[in-house]
Amino acid sequence: MKRIVSGILVLTSMICMTAAAVDKRPNILWLVQEDTSPWMGCYGYEANKGHTPVIDKLAKEGVLFQRAFVPVPVCSPCRSSFIVGAHGFRFGGHEHRSRRGEAGRGLPEGMMTLPELFKKAGYHTFNFGKTDYNFVHGLIYDRTKGNWYDAPKGRPFFGQIQLKGGKTNTKKWPKERMTDRDSAVVPADYPQNAMYREIVAQHCDAIRSDDDRIGKILAELDARPDLRDNTIVVYFSDHGANHLVRHKQMPTEAGLHVPLIIWGPRKWVPNGLVRNDLVSILDVSATSLTWAGIPHPEWIEGQDLFAQDFEPREFVGAARDRCDHTIDRVRTIRTGRYRYTRNFKLDRVFLQPQYRDGKDYLIFLRRAYANNELSPELKKIYFGERPAEELYDIKKDPAQVNNLVGSRGHKAALEQHRKLMDEWLAKGDLGADEEPDVELTMNGNRRFHGVNPEYERVREDSDGDGLSDLWEKYNDRNPEDGRLQFQFDCGGWQTEGWTAKHIDNNIAGYQGYLDFTLNKGTGTLERAGFKVDATYKDKALAIKLRSAKALKLELLANNTSAGEAEIEGGETFKTVRIPLTENEAWEGMIESLAVDLAAKPGTFVEIDAIEVVR
Repeated sequence: MKRIVSGILVLTSMICMTAAAVDKRPNILWLVQEDTSPWMGCYGYEANKGHTPVIDKLAKEGVLFQRAFVPVPVCSPCRSSFIVGAHGFRFGGHEHRSRRGEAGRGLPEGMMTLPELFKKAGYHTFNFGKTDYNFVHGLIYDRTKGNWYDAPKGRPFFGQIQLKGGKTNTKKWPKERMTDRDSAVVPADYPQNAMYREIVAQHCDAIRSDDDRIGKILAELDARPDLRDNTIVVYFSDHGANHLVRHKQMPTEAGLHVPLIIWGPRKWVPNGLVRNDLVSILDVSATSLTWAGIPHPEWIEGQDLFAQDFEPREFVGAARDRCDHTIDRVRTIRTGRYRYTRNFKLDRVFLQPQYRDGKDYLIFLRRAYANNELSPELKKIYFGERPAEELYDIKKDPAQVNNLVGSRGHKAALEQHRKLMDEWLAKGDLGADEEPDVELTMNGNRRFHGVNPEYERVREDSDGDGLSDLWEKYNDRNPEDGRLQFQFDCGGWQTEGWTAKHIDNNIAGYQGYLDFTLNKGTGTLERAGFKVDATYKDKALAIKLRSAKALKLELLANNTSAGEAEIEGGETFKTVRIPLTENEAWEGMIESLAVDLAAKPGTFVEIDAIEVVR
């Protein structure tokens, strides 16, 4: 009996000692801001100097990270990544708003979110506001409403407060506190006009407004010395500015670079420090676990930012996959000086159709392109041929205007970054596989008007012209006419299904065109997948094109010659017509087309349209 009582006393003593240890662990409060670029006074942003006093004070008293980057430049995959502590494409959370509803799937077996790890370790958890995670989950937080500081006594907390950031409505923002529109500096990769100055200035206003909100939260903390002296505050954003189309959703420097400030008692956080090393927001996940004394699970990809054996990162990686209905696959790494980007889907321009197409700034860009009013640099960036690789010297070119791939002076840097990228992706990238049909149907047929080729496999093509009914509808074509018509004007699918043979360069050119060089003097364009009946209404196949030098063409229908044509070289577009009336090759069911091309080696060819004329 004495042994049992003694054992109970020992166990009770151990529990008390454990509780005391738990009591000494810090509270951890994440202030997560939506859609916010690091345009605060403490980051040296001129237009907001003196206008973000709360954030500036937080930075002065804590640690300001000059070069912090998110793993994805859009909310749900980014939030999925940092709440798990790993890149979304490692566990399947990389597609925007995926694995929900009828496509619902949880995390891989054995993997848990940070709030679950904290709860398991005895922490009280809460989140006020947005979650937006790309996986099915249960109640991973103890609390989602009430006063954030009302945590149970005797338990430390891990909590998040979500802030509107760039999404803040500033229509009622006091005029006397508004950003001087003339002082707004538009980044070099946007048109330099009043519209874009307004966008930049409004983002500054949104940051000023959220500065007030953060001030109220910190005042509540300051009023509770019992919390203040034991709480670490982490402030960061989920990606760049929302109304700048090369910021939000785009894996650029501007889309991925975010503010990160950590403030807290000296025993956990240094005071008054500015760090210039490369940091991933996944490091925030890892560091938070360390503060709580929670061992890092094997899937954690970040590192403790304040570890005694800390070693700066050689690079920070990030990714973009489908965003809303816009399908893409891009991987990028940022080293000390350069950003290297690898584009995997080259049959679509940078500025694909997207959810912001109705916004005035995007309407302006598309109209300016159509009217040939954009500078050559902006025309190339937004509507030009998608390069397989990009390399930028961020020190000299922070807006990423001058792609250095092909530069003799940067061959070594390019090879170095290719190797780093290969090693990084070799650890696993689920983005190499296409999304399941159920998610394509949800996002491209129901919620949005998806125009990428991936959607075609879940759609019906009732007139057999090789383009689905919905795709034709979304692109202002007639889905019932059974007429072969290709305009190459859909920025989300430049080739419209045409492929090349014996042409060793990308045929997807500027939006609205196919273009390529006949390096060997000959080549073929092919298109299959048709089930259209040849009809007496079909008068001719018209090809609108221009060629740097004289060009010969031969049309093949179902692998049978249907006629030839020639065009002189020159700078103007011309239309050649191959008659189809009483053409023996144009009979019955048309299942495939091919255009054989021949010219002097090195001839550049640009095609505006291929269509049957009736």
